Amino acid sequence: MSREDENAAELKIGDEFSKAKCLMNCEVALILEHKYKQISDDPTNQISHVFEKSLQYVKLFSRYKNPDAVRQAREILNR
Repeated sequence: MSREDENAAELKIGDEFSKAKCLMNCEVALILEHKYKQISDDPTNQISHVFEKSLQYVKLFSRYKNPDAVRQAREILNR
């Protein structure tokens, strides 16, 4: 599929997504929290409003808060 044929609105996505797995909100929350800590440690960086809203959203809808619980949930889903 060429870049011209891709259209996310019609679920026509590139070949690089053919074997991609979806992340749970709790996994995304862990990733964004880690990135947030990295960004906030450097005073020259500014955190965008979209990033903050995204982090708030995934935290709100995350069922698991503990990283170990997130890992266990993923292991169960992978079986």
